[in-house]
Amino acid sequence: MGKPVNSRSQKQASAAASIGASGGPGGDAAPPVPGPVDKAMEVLAALAGAGAPHRLADLARRTGLAKPTVHRLLRSLAATGYAEAASGGSYRPGPRLLGLAAGALADDAAMRRVGPVLDELRVRTGLFASYAVRDDRTVIHLDVRAPAQGLGLDLAPGFYEPVTAGAAGLALLAALPPEESEPLSAGPDGTPADDATRAALTAAARDGYAFDGTDAWLDRRALAAPVRDATGRAVGAVVLTGLAFTLDEAAAQLYGPMVRSAAAAVSASLAAQPGARLGLVAGDGAPWGTGGAEAAGAGETR
Repeated sequence: MGKPVNSRSQKQASAAASIGASGGPGGDAAPPVPGPVDKAMEVLAALAGAGAPHRLADLARRTGLAKPTVHRLLRSLAATGYAEAASGGSYRPGPRLLGLAAGALADDAAMRRVGPVLDELRVRTGLFASYAVRDDRTVIHLDVRAPAQGLGLDLAPGFYEPVTAGAAGLALLAALPPEESEPLSAGPDGTPADDATRAALTAAARDGYAFDGTDAWLDRRALAAPVRDATGRAVGAVVLTGLAFTLDEAAAQLYGPMVRSAAAAVSASLAAQPGARLGLVAGDGAPWGTGGAEAAGAGETR
């Protein structure tokens, strides 16, 4: 599936490396070693990924931590309700973690406004409708409304994928200024985006919505349009997902303007509430929807 969500410890290490390279404080110092809290957050992020319950070996692979370390952290998380043991020695998110997530989403302005829009899209199309935000190079689906028949797709809240892997990420990248989108659309080694990605971004910028017609997941297609804040910055995406035979080129032409209109309706609603938390943190650690001194004082808002 998608790559693991970028962790706080990884971002801290990158930030420290940047400071060192620029001759800032502690320029010769090595990046800080992840501590117990960082490791626990790594395990929680992997635990909340799609495909639960997760085996110990899979969690160790996703986090890059040793199996004994992951097992010890899982036992501590299970004891406090953040993880829950399942059959075969696997684990899934616990009720306390699920409760915290549900409480946070229920109190979020974007979630309250996007829910009815997603429900209408789901009913009108018979497809999955979701709301996604970007966390650096990852796109995370926060709210997913499934059709009655389900379509056999593994799409649920918390599903994440690389920003260049599907329509949600392409819609968000196409809505960003070139100086921001180009580094994000490049490969892990810094190689420029391939022709297919560039063509998809050009089409998304032209049409106001992105269509993932390359069948990245072999059996699914997706449409997405960006949601913007009062300043016009893309802060999320309304996404429509279906099996390849239910969302072909003809269906994309029919549903694309519908998704674009739905995203515009959410944008208009959010713009009427200045200061609403509209997304996760951007790659530089500053909260989306804020800027300047306000962003500097907001801290981590993940």
